[in-house]
Order: sequence, then C-alpha cells, then structure tokens
Amino acid sequence: MSITAPSPTPLADRTAVPRTWLMCRPDHFTVEYRINPWMHPEAPTDTSLALRQWERLREVYLELGHEVHLIDPVPGLPDMVYAANGGFTLDGVAYAPRFAHAERAGEAPAYADWFARNGFDVVLPEEVNEGEGDFLLVGDTILAGTGFRSSGRSHEEIGRVFGREVVTLELVDPRFYHLDTALAVLDPVAPASGEANIAYLPGAFDERSRQELERRYPDAILVSDADAVWLGLNCISDGRNVIIASRAVGFEQSLRERGYNPIGVDLSELLLGGGGVKCCTLELRR
Repeated sequence: MSITAPSPTPLADRTAVPRTWLMCRPDHFTVEYRINPWMHPEAPTDTSLALRQWERLREVYLELGHEVHLIDPVPGLPDMVYAANGGFTLDGVAYAPRFAHAERAGEAPAYADWFARNGFDVVLPEEVNEGEGDFLLVGDTILAGTGFRSSGRSHEEIGRVFGREVVTLELVDPRFYHLDTALAVLDPVAPASGEANIAYLPGAFDERSRQELERRYPDAILVSDADAVWLGLNCISDGRNVIIASRAVGFEQSLRERGYNPIGVDLSELLLGGGGVKCCTLELRR
C-alpha cells in the first residue's frame, strides 16, 4: 500500500493539460543483452505482445486528447521503444542523449536527426545523459538523476542549455536506474494554488536527496516498494489523468485519494526490458 498524506482534492478541481508526445513502435523489441537488473536475455520475449501493449498505450493518449508523434524504429536497436531516453526538449530546443552503454549508442543520432527534421534546435551533448529518463521538469525546475546512467556533469550542461534551476538527485537502488523509474511528476503545469506535486520512492534515493525532496515537496505521495517494482512510478500525468502500470494498485488508490484519475495499462512485456509507461513516452515542448 502506498503511503500518502491525507489531503484529498476533488477530481473536478484537477485540470487535464493536453500534451504532445514522441513514441517509437517496438517493432524490433527483444531482450538480447543485459544493461539493467530487469533484463534477462535467456528468457523469451514476445514482440507481438509488446506491440499490442504499446499500441494500447498510444490509444489511451489519443483518447485523452493528447498528440502523438512517431519516430521510425531502427533495426538492431531493441531499446529504441523507450523514447523517453531519446532527449529532453524545452522551448523548441532538444538536448540530445549520449548513452552510457554502447548497446544503445545508435539511438542517439536517430533521435537527434528526428528533432532536427521536426523543427527543434538540437544541442549535441558532451556529457553522458539519457534524456527524460533522468531529467524531469517540475514547474520551472529540472530534477536530474544520477548514480547509474546520466553523469553529474550532464546536470551542469543541461542547466547551461536551458537556463533553468537543476536539482541533482542521487539514485542508489540499481532496480531504479533512471529517475523516471523512482519519481513521477503529477502536475506538468504547476497549479495556481501552489507547487506542482510529485510522487516518489524514498528508498531509491540517498539521504541528501530524500531530504531535498521532502523540503521541496512536503505533500508528495510516497510510494511503496510493492508498487515501484511494477514501475508504477514510471507513469504519465496530464494533471488530472495519470496513466500507470495496472499492477501498482496501492499507488492507484493514493492517486484517487488526491483527486487524480488513474488509468491502468499493462506493459508487462516491455517491463522485461526495464521500461514502463514513461519510458515509452518523450514529451515534446516547443
């Protein structure tokens, strides 16, 4: 069961903000190497099932009024479906990724080329970073993860690129190797009543980072390990509707208590590669 402070908000008071997403069909999805604890190459995967589950996620976005763009999948890049790692966009600028593992290196030019062809000013990084996997925009602040993938130096680099405050958060649990597996942004646009809210797994962070999150977001939803292991925090919110892993039932209850409308989807096949709802979704901010 998730742990959440009792501050219920009527659903009618939550406003959905239409967003624009970039996604990549999992035409070539499989698990053929191991670069995170979720991946087991010896276990079979079902690409057709991954496609059906991914397509349902895309349909949910469209049904909710969001706009979805697609990047063509590249043969030999089975993790390209995890589009969140393809960069970070803000104000028409795309900060391209530089992957920590050689197995994913080919994804970086594919995403950078897509951004350039679609009107973004592309910044090629000098530092290792994995896009929105480790960079999450909360209000005007960029929360930035490090510890397993993106380097701390990339936090300084992205701060220079966008001129925004960047808050470094240290991840310590290898199961939650990207920030977006351990922390969710629930209000993409800060409500007029106060600071945008988040949800997170306290045990995924070091003590300093936990204290910083507690200070900045005292009303955050604290999610249990039992929900986080389904990548429940790897979710997408439009400020009202929160698309989450269907098995994260405690987190679902906490969201309802706060006045959000959780929508469960099954991405169990893509979980075999270490990704969930957010991993499959990159926000395009022009």
